[in-house]
Amino acid sequence: MRKRLIGIVTSDKMKKTVVVVTSRLVLNPRFKKYVRQKTKHYAHDEKGIAKVGNKVMIEETRPLSKLKRWRVLRSVE
Repeated sequence: MRKRLIGIVTSDKMKKTVVVVTSRLVLNPRFKKYVRQKTKHYAHDEKGIAKVGNKVMIEETRPLSKLKRWRVLRSVE
């Protein structure tokens, strides 16, 4: 089973590559409060369906380049 995440596209300026930001809540051990952490993922977008601001689902894949380890499955919204 490959990991699947939902995130927002922040950049689509590269050919067949988009930058997707995902966020998650992490508990701070000292203050016992939840903090939102963001992670940037470089995803392969063969068909060019993702545009800036779209919510997309990405899936883990084999390394496609130096930074790309994800691919765009579909647009959620």
